[in-house]
Amino acid sequence: INHIVHNGGLYKRPFNEAFEETPMLVAVLTYVGYGVLTLFGYLRDFMRQWKIEKCQNATEREEQKDFVPLYQDFENFYNRNLYMRIRDSWNRPICSVPGAKVDMMERVSHDYNWTFTYTGRVIKDIINMGSYNYLGFAQKSGTCQEAAAKVLSQYGAGVCSTRQEMGNLDKHEELEKLVARFLGVESAMAYGMGFATNSMNIPALVGKGCLILSDELNHASLVLGARLSGATIRIFKHNNMQSLEKLLKDAIVHGQPRTRRPWKKILILVEGIYSMEGSIVRLPEVIALKKKYKSYLYLDEAHSIGALGPNGRGVVDYFGLNPEDVDVMMGTFTKSFGAAGGYIGGKKELIDYLRTYSHSAVYATSLSPPVVEQIITSMKCIMGEDGTTVGKARVQQLAENTRYFRRRLKEMGFIIYGNEDSPVVPLMLYMPAKIGAFGREMLKRNIGVVVVGFPATPIIESRARFCLSAAHTKEMLDTALKEINEVGDLLQLKYSRHRLVPLLDRPFDETTYEETED
Repeated sequence: INHIVHNGGLYKRPFNEAFEETPMLVAVLTYVGYGVLTLFGYLRDFMRQWKIEKCQNATEREEQKDFVPLYQDFENFYNRNLYMRIRDSWNRPICSVPGAKVDMMERVSHDYNWTFTYTGRVIKDIINMGSYNYLGFAQKSGTCQEAAAKVLSQYGAGVCSTRQEMGNLDKHEELEKLVARFLGVESAMAYGMGFATNSMNIPALVGKGCLILSDELNHASLVLGARLSGATIRIFKHNNMQSLEKLLKDAIVHGQPRTRRPWKKILILVEGIYSMEGSIVRLPEVIALKKKYKSYLYLDEAHSIGALGPNGRGVVDYFGLNPEDVDVMMGTFTKSFGAAGGYIGGKKELIDYLRTYSHSAVYATSLSPPVVEQIITSMKCIMGEDGTTVGKARVQQLAENTRYFRRRLKEMGFIIYGNEDSPVVPLMLYMPAKIGAFGREMLKRNIGVVVVGFPATPIIESRARFCLSAAHTKEMLDTALKEINEVGDLLQLKYSRHRLVPLLDRPFDETTYEETED
């Protein structure tokens, strides 16, 4: 599906992104599955209440029954009766570097996942298809590890202060200059936590009287930051430019509710790669709309920085756009760089303002020196400043792995979401019973995968999510594909009828959701 034709020459490359329609029978059976689980959940709650079945969930103490309840029993119905049945698919303890292969501690449950015990056995060499180790820099040997170890011996592990007090090291200054150069912006600032980079900086940029236009599938950190800001929030349909333009038009025409004054600022919040859908933002169109309606753009490149573009510089590089067209460039070091923390890049005035007014900058402890060195070394490797072509080769290897893995899964007959260049690959499972079954069956075959269900996804769109890495060899991918194919046949997961629906043509509801200024 080539969208160049549809968008007036905004795209310099094919933009192939599609979401196959859920088969009607599968959708019906998925709802029936949840219905059956809910009925049995009520039955088990009844049995627990009458002491027929042992009650293991948290409850109010008898002597506190007359107090205002601290624990809302009904709200935990889903956790108690649905999530608990497949809880063994999450929080699996890893005891090695999260590279292309991992070691995992074996655990068992004798009470249907309410508690776990460790057997003492370690499951070795599980192919890791779940970590965000896009460029393979999560490793225990090599130049990054050696550089980080050297800095650890020189600076220690912690800084014990904020950047504004005694925690501003020369390494932090070096990192920020390097990040600004890598992104092609005037200035940048680094933070100790990726989630807080969004949640604590958005409130510093917008407030009451401002409007935030947010993609409906934005990450929880963007949602929290938007809510903390006190600005009015309106949601547009995922990656749907007609929906976004309608909201922009309405915002310009009608202004603020009741007073009809113009909005102080209009800020568009989008991500580079959406981590549950595997889709890539339509950045050329978003920038065109932003310029047309004189709004600001906040781009979260947590998953795309390092993983997209010929030079690994994210979604801006991928589309061949000018970084100056993005007002706030945010990203994290936790994925492609194998480290921790986040950054914001942009004009010098913006970064100087955030140094003073951002809660993350003023109150948070500085980045750990060995972590900083890991980021610096890996970033220089990607840029080719280490005197080798290793970084560029890793970026190219990731792109090849991504296209190969996606193509093979589609050929097998699975429904795969997202863009053909996205290293996040969601494979649709749909039915609740198949969430746990897929994770367990893959682990039996020494493949570690992430499975996701409601409420992290829509109720009928449960999925397994694979994250590809440059560290994956073709042999590893072929082994994983062989096992996925086998499990797909076993669990009857090959739903695809090759009825691909281009995202551009997906219908959208014109309803907008608004949080009042009050």
